[in-house]
Amino acid sequence: MRTGMGYSRIANWAARISGRPATFVFAVSVILMWIVTGPLFHFSDTWQLVINTATTIITFLMVFLIQNTQNRDTEAMQVKLDELIRATKGAHNALLDLEELEEEQLDLFRSRYSKLARDARAGLLKGDSDTDSPEP
Repeated sequence: MRTGMGYSRIANWAARISGRPATFVFAVSVILMWIVTGPLFHFSDTWQLVINTATTIITFLMVFLIQNTQNRDTEAMQVKLDELIRATKGAHNALLDLEELEEEQLDLFRSRYSKLARDARAGLLKGDSDTDSPEP
């Protein structure tokens, strides 16, 4: 393995490759070949064990690769959202880094914004605009 080629880079590469249609076609082809070879191996326990073992190992490894990719994507999105909040005049900086709060604190914020949304929808039904800031 080359220097500088870390786990994240490998995980990104594997996630990109595994999500391609050609990879899906390849996986289906492997399964079809396995099925076709069933009579040749008399549908033996070893024949069944090959596909069971292969799919289990691939699934096990893919869980870690997908989770790594998803975690990094989520973190990057959170940083971008935090920057948008920080850079927007009138935005609440207290909303930065919400994903780090305890559930009770997050529920308080969620309740506040749910009420704002309900009030805005009720206002829309009366013909009001919902594009203002909640604070005077």
